[in-house]
Amino acid sequence: MDPGDYLAEFAGTALLLVIGLSAVVVDFAAGSPMVRWVPDESARRLLTGIVFAGGATAIVYSPLGKRSGGHINPAVTGAFLRLGKIGTRSAAWYWAAQFAGALAGAFVVRAIWGRLAVQVDVGTTVPGPEGAVVAAAAEAVITFLLLTVILFFVDRPHLQRFTPAAAGLLVAFLVFVEAPVSGTSLNPARSLGPAVVAGDFQGLWAYFVGPVTGALCAAWVYLRRHRHVRCGKLIHDSRYECHFLGCEYTREDRRFTRQRAEAST
Repeated sequence: MDPGDYLAEFAGTALLLVIGLSAVVVDFAAGSPMVRWVPDESARRLLTGIVFAGGATAIVYSPLGKRSGGHINPAVTGAFLRLGKIGTRSAAWYWAAQFAGALAGAFVVRAIWGRLAVQVDVGTTVPGPEGAVVAAAAEAVITFLLLTVILFFVDRPHLQRFTPAAAGLLVAFLVFVEAPVSGTSLNPARSLGPAVVAGDFQGLWAYFVGPVTGALCAAWVYLRRHRHVRCGKLIHDSRYECHFLGCEYTREDRRFTRQRAEAST
């Protein structure tokens, strides 16, 4: 991997936290006017999901996401490590960049929103009334669904450019229906960043065990039916060099370039 890929993951994850946690603050802090304007909690949860997921989608489609692959989630990187699309050392650097980015993003949100951010613990995810074990199980299930959608789209040339949009739509829906159970983290970095800034570590283990388990199970199931996946990027753009292992889209780009050069001679 190129160091620029790690920097892009850092910046992308930080931006994700700034956008998503700001949505949580605006929609749920007691001092926010949004609570008065939209008194229905379900409606505000839907708005939060749309902003959080929409921000993630925009980041993956941006130059940052096209450069690094737009994982912005250690569980996603773990799945592609299991699928053989990224080496262990590169994956470790991705994880470091993602966690550092999440911490930076959470600190920015705390600085921007001040008292309002404190009212919602900077958007920290905590288990619902059923407890941490149920939250971990729910996180495993929803992360399994997310990775299954990602792999389905990434591995099909005619669909791969829609991967971020499909994943974003699913995440928005999951936030709306599942958030009361676990907060719909799907992402260990997303949970760790605000937990550290707010000093609230209640049930934090569930947001590591659940998403990682779900992501690895999705990769295992995918390998049971397919020999490999075409690329480790959520969106492959030929204008950005791909450093993931065995990228078939890169080979296809090179083949197309060679054929075009031969045709012009």
